Amino acid sequence: MPAVEPQRCAGPAVRIRVTPDGPMLVEGPVEVTLPDGSRHRNDRFVVALCLCRRSRRYPWCDTSHRRHSHGPLGASGSGSSNDDES
Repeated sequence: MPAVEPQRCAGPAVRIRVTPDGPMLVEGPVEVTLPDGSRHRNDRFVVALCLCRRSRRYPWCDTSHRRHSHGPLGASGSGSSNDDES
């Protein structure tokens, strides 16, 4: 089988950083297309994309993951965010 050549980008590569227990940081500006087809644009220098889906500003991170710090998503086994506050 012949080797597959990597595709070359015309412009500079986009830098993406995945943070433990936090958002994905993408050098902006970015446009995100959600599964429902809606598009969201952000022109900031660095954009934080929500990975936990708890953000009220989804797909942008609003640091909601900090209020539910049970470790990495799925580390507790269920991945749910039900907290008993007694």
